Amino acid sequence: MSTQELEKIASQVRRDIVRMVHAQSSGHPGGSLGCTEYFVSLYFKILERAEDFDMKGKNEDLFFLSNGHISPVFYSVLARSGFFPVEELNTFRMLNSRLQGHPTTHEGLPGVRIASGSLGQGMSVAIGTAMAKKMNGDDKIIYSLHGDGELQEGQIWEAVMFAAHNKVDNLISTIDYNQKQIDGPLEEVLDLGNLEAKFKAFNWDVMHIEQGNNMQAVLDGLAKAKTKTGKGKPVCVIMHTEMGKGVDYMEGTHKWHGNAPNDEQLASALNQLEETIGDY
Repeated sequence: MSTQELEKIASQVRRDIVRMVHAQSSGHPGGSLGCTEYFVSLYFKILERAEDFDMKGKNEDLFFLSNGHISPVFYSVLARSGFFPVEELNTFRMLNSRLQGHPTTHEGLPGVRIASGSLGQGMSVAIGTAMAKKMNGDDKIIYSLHGDGELQEGQIWEAVMFAAHNKVDNLISTIDYNQKQIDGPLEEVLDLGNLEAKFKAFNWDVMHIEQGNNMQAVLDGLAKAKTKTGKGKPVCVIMHTEMGKGVDYMEGTHKWHGNAPNDEQLASALNQLEETIGDY
């Protein structure tokens, strides 16, 4: 797909996000909107995946979402890329739905490999899976996504240390660096300091995607990250994004981390986002 085609998909995904969250008056639109380019790039261009989903994931790239609260963007992209019917997005956060607020595995939703949302755990799962692939002679790559506020969890840094020590070099972990979390800016809640220096001190290969809401920049960045695999170090991508990207009143504030738009706000959001493929 061309960059322009991917951008059209991203616009539709953003419409999905605000509609899903509005319908149940519950969910996390801010981070979902900010990571749209990443998910669209990954699932429509970057991932080398099998035609049919199975939990073993042999001989294909695998993705793990650690900051599971941004499930709206994950579900939209999974549906739009063919994992399950787009119409199922109508069931988001409903009782007995496969599309719970945080991704779960017990209902067997295609594309979801772990239950996530308990922050700090996804890195460990990704590392373990990457090691299993190496032990099995599988040369495919593990991708994971983490919130920047999530890095305040101690388990992350134990896992980061473990991955470097064991030379888990088939892992690309991306940090959604929007510098916002549920209670406010990172620097006010718990400052992370110099993330690049931290990961380098733990012996990771570190790179930045400075424009995490520019489709071509994300495509180029993930392609570059792939060239860094297989060289003895895990790879960290610090992706600079804007929370709430695409909806003017949500951009650049933590206040839409976990709040749903009302009817008037939804209408305003949809007026800003082009319907390119068709709403569900």
